[in-house]
Amino acid sequence: MTSLDLEAIDDAAALVHRHFGPTPQYAWPLLAARAGCEVWVKHENHTPIGAFKLRGGLVYLDRLRAREPGVGGIISATRGNHGQSLAHAARRAGVPATIVVPHGNSREKNAAMRALGAELLEIGNDFEDARLAATRLAAERGLHLVPSFHADLVCGVATYARELFAAVADLHTVYCPIGLGSGICGLITVRDLLGLPTRIVGVVAEGAPSYALSFAAGHGVETDRAVTVADGMACRVPSPEALAIILRGAERVVTVSDAEIEAAMRAFYEDTHNVAEGAGAAALAALLAEADGRRGRRVGVILSGGNVDRELFARILAAA
Repeated sequence: MTSLDLEAIDDAAALVHRHFGPTPQYAWPLLAARAGCEVWVKHENHTPIGAFKLRGGLVYLDRLRAREPGVGGIISATRGNHGQSLAHAARRAGVPATIVVPHGNSREKNAAMRALGAELLEIGNDFEDARLAATRLAAERGLHLVPSFHADLVCGVATYARELFAAVADLHTVYCPIGLGSGICGLITVRDLLGLPTRIVGVVAEGAPSYALSFAAGHGVETDRAVTVADGMACRVPSPEALAIILRGAERVVTVSDAEIEAAMRAFYEDTHNVAEGAGAAALAALLAEADGRRGRRVGVILSGGNVDRELFARILAAA
């Protein structure tokens, strides 16, 4: 991946902030009591699509149109938030967007992408199937294929880390969910550019452990399946570019179970009255699993998104 500098990230922030302001970061007292440490939540569930991905989509589309003014349309694969990001940015740019999702994808995320003007295609059984289909359709239809990991996407989402580190000093550790890796790579990049000692911990789901296995092995490890309540983390083929950054800059990558993710979703609602989707709650799940080692410290968790289907969230809330 092309190296980023603070000037590029600050330029990206200026673009992002023309569309929406910085998201808040709050230290919630009840979360602190639950975790035994000072917990700062970066609320990326407060963007106009309810997820951090919008930052990357806005920057990617802006730079794409500068490179290719006549681009006739884009296509990409997603489990939801990446697709909402591109649909939102493409509509503002006047560029048609086609989004490919696997069968059984979130009903409400699908509805949101359609409402944003995207043509939605349901192909395959998981994200990797959808990604391969999007690649094939890009060639057949003459569309620009937007990957799920790219330097422009990382530059865009890195703006949330720029906001967090500017607002909260002396963070000992920040926990961040890993889907395909743009969020944690943006966090690592900004931490390193600022010369901070903050430790970055990646979080994956037990049912989608590709990045944890890859981190332990020191090279990419694919899995046959990626099944988890945290659909935004359901990755079975890691990005080599993302993995290189994670290997260089993360302290570790930890695994949490779906039961721990669901408990964290309930904790977010009980303690802050915020809705967190599975991936959005994974960082808190990891912190709570390791709470004894964090006592007395100032810790950050990335609430990456809040887009969870109503029926699923109701079931999780009811399961005390």
